[in-house]
Amino acid sequence: MVRKIAVPILAIVVFLGLWEALVWVNDWPNYKMASPSDLPPAFWKYKELFLTMGWQTLWRTVAGLLLAVVFGTLLGMIIGFSRIARDALYPLLIGFNAIPKATLVPVISLIFIGQHDFNTVLMAFMISFFPIAVSVGIGLSTLEPEYRDILRALGASRMTIFLKIALPKTLPEFFGALKVAATLAFIGTNLVEIVSPHGRGLGALFKSGETNGDYPLMFAVLIALALLGIILYYAVVMLERYFAGWAERENS
Repeated sequence: MVRKIAVPILAIVVFLGLWEALVWVNDWPNYKMASPSDLPPAFWKYKELFLTMGWQTLWRTVAGLLLAVVFGTLLGMIIGFSRIARDALYPLLIGFNAIPKATLVPVISLIFIGQHDFNTVLMAFMISFFPIAVSVGIGLSTLEPEYRDILRALGASRMTIFLKIALPKTLPEFFGALKVAATLAFIGTNLVEIVSPHGRGLGALFKSGETNGDYPLMFAVLIALALLGIILYYAVVMLERYFAGWAERENS
């Protein structure tokens, strides 16, 4: 337990030390590259904004991620259990995922004018549902047919087969995709927050720092986003250990 806490903290300290040394060796001013020592004053100066806008970014990201879990799981079940649906939907999913999501921000903003919260949640959802849908679909499509045949011979319904066999088998793949989606969702949230003229959240705070030439504030926002991403990631890890801890393998 101590090792699991100490090693990540040590890695972060080393990273910050190397960052500070890089700025010091090159003698970069903070308007070119802010150093870690420039960040605490920025956090303190704008502490109320960080709390308010950090919460705005976090709840929109979590809302978009929850929608991605529901929609992605349902879509994954459809493509996992139906070969026809899989052949029909996979090209659409791949094509949609290949579209740079930044190009969709102005389109969404024009369609839903003034609906900033909805637009932000929608973009977080759109950028994070793909890995969930694909992982669930692959997990279900690779289910051994022998299990299904045996259970059907014993009179089990499709729902029983799903709950007893398919769902447990898919959980490791699902949580692996969810950890990826949790970090991707922040990208979608911040795209809208930065681009929208009436944006709120950490993305808008970053844009404000860029407009005013406050580079320590900009880097402080990046660190805040990284911390929120780490928190959400480890929240998913805790859920994974609770629901799918049996699949975890300890490595020395």
